[in-house]
Amino acid sequence: MSDLFERILLLKQSLIFSGVSSDGLRVVAQMLEEENYFAGDRIYDVFDNGGHIFILQSGRIGISFIPSDSRNKSTAEIEPGECFGEMNLLDELPRTTSAYVLEDSIVLSLEKSSLRGLIFDHPELSIGMIQGLSLRLRAANLKKIKQKI
Repeated sequence: MSDLFERILLLKQSLIFSGVSSDGLRVVAQMLEEENYFAGDRIYDVFDNGGHIFILQSGRIGISFIPSDSRNKSTAEIEPGECFGEMNLLDELPRTTSAYVLEDSIVLSLEKSSLRGLIFDHPELSIGMIQGLSLRLRAANLKKIKQKI
């Protein structure tokens, strides 16, 4: 299990949590659950009801818009320090992607209800997370623009 300081540094690396204060990161880091996955495992699938946000600590995760039967067709790869599964934090809609393990991985997860409780207790977390989500959306927009040029 990683220590608290390592978890805080990992959270700070991710766009979603990059705008959160050190005190806020400490609170989030204490709530994270460590999960081990092996190459070939599925973490979630398109249309699943989401209940967690995930942060990759080590290994590699593939993300696809195609259900799990096509797991070799990843649209994106998640590297250590990146979050995934975060869209469901803001809405109650089913997952729009599948996440599967490309190589043995350690993933930190946080249940949505726990995160919401943290936000109620520490409202400053939400501002930092909104900034991080905005950065992620901006990066996706820039990538799309570059593809069209």
